[in-house]
Formats: sequence, structure tokens, C-alpha cells
Amino acid sequence: MRVTQNMLSNNMLRNVSNSYERMGKFQQQLATGKKISKPSDDPVVAMKGMNYRTELTEIEQYKRNVGEVHNWMDNSDAALDKTTQALQRLRELAVQGSNGTYEEGQRENIAKEVSQLKEHLKDIGNTKFNNKYIFNGNDTTTKPIDSSGVSSNSEPVNIEVFDGIKIQTNVNPQQVFSQDMFDKIDSFIGKLEGTESGDLDESIKDMADLIDNTVNARADLGARMNRVDLIEDRLASQEISATKNLSDAEDADMEKVITNLKTQESVHRAALGVGARIIQPSLMDFLR
Repeated sequence: MRVTQNMLSNNMLRNVSNSYERMGKFQQQLATGKKISKPSDDPVVAMKGMNYRTELTEIEQYKRNVGEVHNWMDNSDAALDKTTQALQRLRELAVQGSNGTYEEGQRENIAKEVSQLKEHLKDIGNTKFNNKYIFNGNDTTTKPIDSSGVSSNSEPVNIEVFDGIKIQTNVNPQQVFSQDMFDKIDSFIGKLEGTESGDLDESIKDMADLIDNTVNARADLGARMNRVDLIEDRLASQEISATKNLSDAEDADMEKVITNLKTQESVHRAALGVGARIIQPSLMDFLR
């Protein structure tokens, strides 16, 4: 096969062009810190990166959901704590009122404090968080306790905190702020004012039962709060793992890239030097 000057020139130009392309690739990796700049560079790496990014996006959403659950549960726990304190005070007043030395006027004064504690419990039952009523089941826009009575909605409010895992964030209001609670308090007030017959010992027992119900509800809430903490730790671990996997899949090894770029620069200079020798005056240049 006859090798012509034109063939040598074309081969040299093609090789120099390929050398520029390889240097451009290394320079792109060095500038962006990524192995690829478009999916066609390496479809496998691009697909892995998409999957890891999707996983990270889901984890971020679950973390936001966990934050919402924490806020809801913290507000519920604080409300139940205040409820327990109010009920304990009611029990103290019931014990105090059962004292046989107390006169009618003194029991009426106790009844006034009991009435105020009842209103205080109503306010707690109407607690709102983020403009939502937290003690009315899944009907978070309706006031649970008003002049007509107490709502009977006890449907759970579930929030997804992990793939396929939903946590009940609210407390069953019928376990704490039920119509039965306020009926027992009204009965207590009636006994103090003398408008209702009965022994105040019954009210003492009623208040103790209400305290037990509230404590049980708070214990159940505490157990769910502990589980949310465990899920939050799990999410943090998965976020670290997914971030590492994404980095391993997409991030370029900078030391290796710099070495490859320096090597390619040396090769490119050598190719240009050889090309300069190839493109020499030919015989036709002397025959002109």
C-alpha cells in the first residue's frame, strides 16, 4: 500500500483531535468533580446516580415527616402533662371537700375553683398545633369541645415516616377528653354546691380514674415517641449510606484525574511534535 503525504496528514490530524477530546474529558472531570457530564458518557453510572438521588429525596421527605410527628407528639405530651396536673388538683379538692368540718359556703368556694379547672381542661382539649386541633381525631379543623358538647371523633392521624411505615401521631381523645370526664366534673360540682346528692368519695374515685386514663394515654404516646426516635436514627444512617454510594458512583477520583490529565498533556505535546515533522515540504513543493 502506498502511503501518501495526505494520508499521513489526515492520520495526524485525527490523532491530535482524539488527544484533544481525551484532554477535554479530563479537564471536564477536574472542573466538575464528576465522572460524567451527561448520561451518554456512562449510562450505568448515570442510572445509579438517579437511583441514589431518588433515595435521598425520599429520605429528606421522611425526615420532614418525622419532624412533623415530633412537633405533634411534643404538643400532645405537653397538653397531657397539664391535664394530669389539673386532674390532680381536682382530686385534691375532692379530698378537701369530703372533710366533714367544711361548711356549705366553703364547699361552694371549692366548687368555683373546680369550675375554673373544668374550663381549663376544655381549653387544653381544644389545643391547636399548626392551626390543627390535636384532640379531635382526624377531623383537625373542627373544634372538639364547644357549648354543644364533646366530639366523638377518635380516628387516628397517621403519618408515613419510612417506606411502608406509618405512625399514629395523635392521642385517642376519647381516652382523655371524653364527655364522661366533664360529666364527672359536673357531678363533682353539683355535690359541692348541694344541687346533687351523693358522696364526695365517689368524686375522689372518679378523679383518680381520670388521672389513670390520662397517664395511660401519655404512656402510650411515650412508647410511640421512642419508636419515632429509633426511626429517625435509621433515616440518618440511610442518608449517610446513600450519600456515600452517590459519591462513589459519580464523584471523580481527583488524584487519578490530575495524573491522567498530566499524562495526556505529555502525550499531546509529543503528538504535536511528531505532527510538525510529518507536515514537511514534499517533492511537489520543490517542483513548483
